[in-house]
Amino acid sequence: MKRRRRPQLKHPLTGIFDRAVVSLCTALSPESVRSYDATVRSFLVYLAAEHPEVTRLEQLRRDPHILGWMAHLRAQTPPLATTTCIGRLFALRTILNELTWTNKLPELAHLIRREDIPRTPHTLPRPLTAEQDRLLEQEFRRRNDLGGNVFLLLRHTGMRIGECVDLSTDCLRSTGPDQWAIHVPLGKLKTERMVPVDAVVSELVQRLRFFRSLDPLPHDGRLLARPESKTALTAQLRDYLHQVCHSLGLSTRIVPHQCRHTYATEMLRSGVSFPVLMKLLGHTNPEMTMRYVDVALTDLQREFQMARAKPRHLAPQPRSSSPQLRAGLNGLIDSLQASQYALEMFRRSVPNGDKRTRLHRLANRLTKILAQIRKLQNN
Repeated sequence: MKRRRRPQLKHPLTGIFDRAVVSLCTALSPESVRSYDATVRSFLVYLAAEHPEVTRLEQLRRDPHILGWMAHLRAQTPPLATTTCIGRLFALRTILNELTWTNKLPELAHLIRREDIPRTPHTLPRPLTAEQDRLLEQEFRRRNDLGGNVFLLLRHTGMRIGECVDLSTDCLRSTGPDQWAIHVPLGKLKTERMVPVDAVVSELVQRLRFFRSLDPLPHDGRLLARPESKTALTAQLRDYLHQVCHSLGLSTRIVPHQCRHTYATEMLRSGVSFPVLMKLLGHTNPEMTMRYVDVALTDLQREFQMARAKPRHLAPQPRSSSPQLRAGLNGLIDSLQASQYALEMFRRSVPNGDKRTRLHRLANRLTKILAQIRKLQNN
C-alpha cells in the first residue's frame, strides 16, 4: 500500500525557504533533509492559517509569528515529544540564519534565541526486565523468521536498528581462529566499529543471509532487503516487535532501542570495562555511555552489603589459628592489624555520637601508621 503524498505547500515564502533548505542539505542525509522539510512545512502552514498577511521575509517578527508558532507546537494533540520540538526549533533557527546571509536581513538571525530551545531531557535507560528479555528471546527463537533473527541480532550485539538495516552481506568477519566480529557501518555518530560475537550470533547472520537469498528483490549488497526504503524497513521491524509483544501479553511500548540498553547493562554486569563498553556501543563521549548503563536495585544492594561487610580500609580479620606473631616488622604489622580490626568492630557497636567519631579518628591514625611501617618494610 503506497503512502499518500501530502498536497504541495502553497505559500509565497515556500520557494525562498526551499532554496535555503537545498543549500543547507547539500551534504546531509535524507533523514536530515526530511526533518528540515517538515519544519518548513509546519512553520508555513501555521503562518498561512494564523497570519495570512505575511508574504515577505521582511514582515517576519519574533512576536507574534515565531512565538506563536512555538506555542502552536506545544499545543498540538497528541503533544509532540520534547526532542521533536527541540529539533524543529534548531532546524528553523538554522534556516533563518541561512536566510539572513542570502537575503541581507540580519534581524532574521535574532528571531529564535538560545533560551527559546528547551534542554534535551535526560531519560533513564530502559533495559528489558529479566522476564521480558527471556520471553522475547524465547519467542524470537521459536518463530525463527526474518524479524525474529533481526531482533536477536540487535539484542546480542547492541546495534541500533538503523545500523542493523545498513549491514552488508559480508558484515561477519573472521578475526582469528574461531573468532568473529560484525562490522557495523557508519551510523548515527558517523563512526564504524567491529563488535566481537560468538558462534550463536554468527549463526544468526548466516540465517539472515539465507532469508536474503530467498528474497525476490535484486541483491544490493545489504544483509536485509529493502522493499521501499530504509525508513519503510525500519517501520516494518518496529511493527513486528509491537505484534510480538502483543502476542506475549507484554507492554506494546517496548521499542527496539531497549535491546541496546539491555546489551549495555549485561556487558557491564559481566565485567566489561567502561572504555570497552564505549567501543562496543560506538560512543565517542563517556556521558553518552552512562545513559545506557542501568544499575538495578539488586546490584545496589549487593555492592552496599559487600562494602559494609568488608570495607576497603579495614584489614582482614586476624587468623585465630596463628597464635604466634611473626618476628620483626612483620610481627608489628600483624599486631597493628589485629588492633585495627578490634577497634573497628568495637566502633561499629557504639551509637552515633562524639565517642564513635573519636574512635573513627583513631582507626584512621592506625591506618596511616600501618602505611608508614609498610614503607619501612619495603626499604
